[in-house]
Amino acid sequence: MNWITNYVRPHINSIFSRREVPENLWTKCSECGTMLFHREISENLNVCTSCGHHMPITPRDRFKTLFDGGVFHEVEVPEPLADPLHFRDQKRYPDRMKDARRKTGEREAMLVAQGEIGRTPIVAAAQDFSFMGGSMGMYVGNAIIAAAERAVKAKCPMILFSAAGGARMQEGILSLMQMPRTTVAVQMLKEANLPYIVVLTHPTTGGVTASYAMLGDVQIAEPNALICFAGPRVIEQTIREKLPEGFQRAEYLLEHGMLDRVTPRKQMRDELITISRMLMGLPPAVQGDLPAPTPEAKTPATADEPPAKP
Repeated sequence: MNWITNYVRPHINSIFSRREVPENLWTKCSECGTMLFHREISENLNVCTSCGHHMPITPRDRFKTLFDGGVFHEVEVPEPLADPLHFRDQKRYPDRMKDARRKTGEREAMLVAQGEIGRTPIVAAAQDFSFMGGSMGMYVGNAIIAAAERAVKAKCPMILFSAAGGARMQEGILSLMQMPRTTVAVQMLKEANLPYIVVLTHPTTGGVTASYAMLGDVQIAEPNALICFAGPRVIEQTIREKLPEGFQRAEYLLEHGMLDRVTPRKQMRDELITISRMLMGLPPAVQGDLPAPTPEAKTPATADEPPAKP
């Protein structure tokens, strides 16, 4: 045995046998701690296959599974002023926006799209919690108004997926002004007799809960989603009392009449198709990729069976 055998050969073998393993192949469930393979979790719509915990999902990924064939058209949203208050905390507001855009690959915290679900035209808007906590700023207000206007023009339902930590502090009073603005947008839908369906996802808090997120004709939530104005920790510290188990979670709110349904993510598409068509006065969707047959259509007699008697 010499230094070539003991050192050089193992070192050469380690170089040639080394494999680059991507760091994002596995995801750890924050609820049960199970390590989940990225393909497995993606196919299950970011829902833990072990405990059913609903992990965050981006608006773009959500829309790919929501719309027929994953096909949708983005609705253009007017751009607001970039930095109206010249706000600065630990970073300048424009720098925070650049970081968020680099991290998420999206322009802002809300994506608006138009397409069909179960052959039913809809307009959908979804918040991205990974973009500055999904905070409601002027862009989000513009997005909801643009979505409502497009739904009114197309005479179709509007579906909104909320996920936010509240108003965007970097825009101050301008972000709080989006609460009445979005309320007016919802009223536009109601005056046009068009359904407005809200799906509350984890978490939906603050000024978002106090405005457009709780104004739906139908209120649906994903399992165990936190839905509140002030968080449970703030309330406990204020009233100095222990809160009930599951307080402000979707199931608790369903029991107390604040929600209509709590629906798992994998069943959400079928649920939204059924509700949308029912509220629009349309017949139930046909299972499969074919349109519903017209009432006038008749099945021709086959060669083996006689024609029907008049």
